[in-house]
Amino acid sequence: MTANYIDPAALMRVKSLELRARMVMEGFWKGLHRSPFHGFSVEFSEYRPYARGDDPRFLDWKVMARSDRAFIKKFEDETNLRAHLLLDRSQSMIYGSAGYTKQEYAATFAATLAYFLMGQNDAVGLTTFDQKVDQHIPARNRPGQLRRLMLQLEKAPAGEGTDLGAAMKGLHELIRKRSLIILMSDLLAPLEELERQIGYLAAGGHDLAIFQIMDRRELDFNFDKATHYRDTETGKDLFIDPDIARASYLKRLKAHQESVIHLAGRHGVNHQLVPTDEPLERVLFDFVSRRGA
Repeated sequence: MTANYIDPAALMRVKSLELRARMVMEGFWKGLHRSPFHGFSVEFSEYRPYARGDDPRFLDWKVMARSDRAFIKKFEDETNLRAHLLLDRSQSMIYGSAGYTKQEYAATFAATLAYFLMGQNDAVGLTTFDQKVDQHIPARNRPGQLRRLMLQLEKAPAGEGTDLGAAMKGLHELIRKRSLIILMSDLLAPLEELERQIGYLAAGGHDLAIFQIMDRRELDFNFDKATHYRDTETGKDLFIDPDIARASYLKRLKAHQESVIHLAGRHGVNHQLVPTDEPLERVLFDFVSRRGA
C-alpha cells in the first residue's frame, strides 16, 4: 500500500473522534486504490437479489423501478459477520509521550474499525473494560448504532488496574453467537487468565484478533534523565534512572512479548503489535490484508 499517511500526532489534534475515523478511512481507500495488492475486494452491500420464498413485503420498489431487478433489504442476521470491539480503558492506557495517549489512539482505531466493518454491512458491538467489563453495546447494524459507538468511545477512561481475564470472561458470557472479537490493549498485565479465556472463546468458534497498543517509549525506553514516575494503576511513586534500568526493562519486556506471541500462536489468534506512532491507515490495511489472505 503506497500512500501519504496521516501523521498520528496531527490526526490526534483533530478534536472530533468521528472526523478522525473518517480521515483515516479516506486515507485508507486512497492508498488501497494505488496499491499493487491484487485480489482484494471490499464492497458495501445493503441489498441482495430477491429469491423465491422471500417475503415480497420487503422488496425495495424504488430500487426495482430504477434497475428493473428485484432486490430485498438485508436483515441483521444476514450480515457478513458480527464483530465485537473490546477496548482496554484502564489507567495504563492514558500514558502517551507524543502529545496523545494510547487510549486516544486505540479509541480512534476502534472508531475506524467500526466505520469500516459497518460499511461492509457487518454488525459491530463495543465492550470497554478495566478490572471488569464497564460498558457493553451488543453488535448491531442499524441506524444510530455507529453514533452510539462513537459516543461511548469518546468517554474518558475511569478505571484503574487491568484484568484482561475478567474482561474476556465477561465478554464470553455476553456473546452468544460466533463473532470476530478484536481486543485493543497494551496487554500490560498478567497473561495466564487471559490465555485461559482466549482458549474458551476460540473453542466456542469465535475468531480473535489482538492489537497491542504501545507507546514508542514503552518499546525502546528512550528516556534521557532520571526522574520520578508514578505507576498509574497502583499509585506508587518510583525513582528511575533510565541508564541503569533500561537493560533490565527491555529484557523483561522481551520476555513478556514472547509470551504474548506464543499465546497468540497456540490459539490461532492474529496478534499485531502497534506503536502509537504508526499511521492508522497502515494498521487497518495490514489487518484487512491478513484477513483477506
